[in-house]
Amino acid sequence: MHTLKQQWFGNVRADILAGIVVGLALIPEALAFAFIVGVDPRVALYASFTIAVIISFVGGRPGLISAATGAMALVLVSLMANHGLQYVLAATILTGIIQFILGLFGVANLMRFIPNSVMLGFVNALGIMIFITQMPYLLGAGSMTYVFAIITLILVYAIPRFFTYIPAPLIAIVVMTSIALISGVKLQTIGDLGTMPNTLPIFFLPDIPLNFETLKIILPYALALSVVGLLESLLTSQVLDDMTDTPSNKNTEARGQGIANFVNGFFGGMAGCALIGQSVINIKSGGRGRLSTLTSGVFLMFLIIVLGDLVADIPMPVLVGVMIMVSATTFNWGSFKFLKQAPRSESLVMLLTVVIILYTHNLAIGVVAGVILSALFFVAKISRVTVTHDKEEYKVKGPLFFASTTKFIQSFDNVTDSEVVINFENSQLWDESAVAAIMKVKQKLEQKGVTVQIQGLNSSSEQLYRQFT
Repeated sequence: MHTLKQQWFGNVRADILAGIVVGLALIPEALAFAFIVGVDPRVALYASFTIAVIISFVGGRPGLISAATGAMALVLVSLMANHGLQYVLAATILTGIIQFILGLFGVANLMRFIPNSVMLGFVNALGIMIFITQMPYLLGAGSMTYVFAIITLILVYAIPRFFTYIPAPLIAIVVMTSIALISGVKLQTIGDLGTMPNTLPIFFLPDIPLNFETLKIILPYALALSVVGLLESLLTSQVLDDMTDTPSNKNTEARGQGIANFVNGFFGGMAGCALIGQSVINIKSGGRGRLSTLTSGVFLMFLIIVLGDLVADIPMPVLVGVMIMVSATTFNWGSFKFLKQAPRSESLVMLLTVVIILYTHNLAIGVVAGVILSALFFVAKISRVTVTHDKEEYKVKGPLFFASTTKFIQSFDNVTDSEVVINFENSQLWDESAVAAIMKVKQKLEQKGVTVQIQGLNSSSEQLYRQFT
């Protein structure tokens, strides 16, 4: 109870102010994601509101911001184009069910298999992607667009050095929007991206046939959404853990994401997950508790329903300036030192993770590829087995498993002794392939009339050897 009270009311002022900043930042992102999928802006805005509110209660990482996201939007594009909105909502509901089940089975425990080099690649790719996504609002625009973006960037950077009571992004947004309105300068605004809803989302059932054919259509998308959403959410959760030096319950977060998406689909929202950019904005603005996440969702809906006309006048260059600062703080600048000091294989994994994410615009693909590459490099590194010949004794050194069996077998190609002892004191058998390799060597030598003895197996290797022979 004390922990829950601390998570909700231990940082009230900063959480509310940070949530207000994030609520503002969610609007252009949601509108952009709606455009990607090809749905009405309300579908993304309702999703951001619903998911943020629900995850504030059931999530496992206080301060994490979840809403409609670009990664999930990309998965939904073809489903929307081929089958329409009702199937998008059904896929969102099924995604929630799958994520909740994965959370029950401890999917977050797989996080320990993600190496630091992949984490660095993930964070750096996000920083670069946040920056790239802001470029369409700047490139080809007038000179005043650049002026407002640069001044906003300077304000967000400089204000915290003199004043920290109110988050710098909130001050910059208010000041620069006021200047734009007073001066009458022509700039692209939030209102130019799409119309704002004027009502709260309502509960309804997706209008689809409940049969096996529908399941065949939405299940592949739901599985992809589940993996992408959990990967992005759990990695974002880890990033916030590191930023705040506080722990989080990632299996609870996985189940929370499932609950949020399940409910969200019944209120007309597209699937969503954690937003790294807005989560970092929240933390950098002082948000630490669940109240900041709740405030971001509630304030988002307040803005678009009550203050929709005013919000529509916020210049996009101002929000771009805020997001560029977020991209700069998200990027791990210590990575350049890492590239110099780390082994080449780890540096290559980090760089390839960044490249794959940027090329595919898919965090899940990049992270999975990074983990696979890291695993391959690791296997190559530890699969070095040596066999030394001392009279009739052959001493095996190094782990014997599927990746090292070929070299082990080749070491006995030119045996001329009539009796051979294979000593495994400095080795370990790890799998059935290791036992199969030993049996192959033994059989080959015995066919030549050589007597073979196996010695030095430790208890676990002995048990494995007996199991397969």
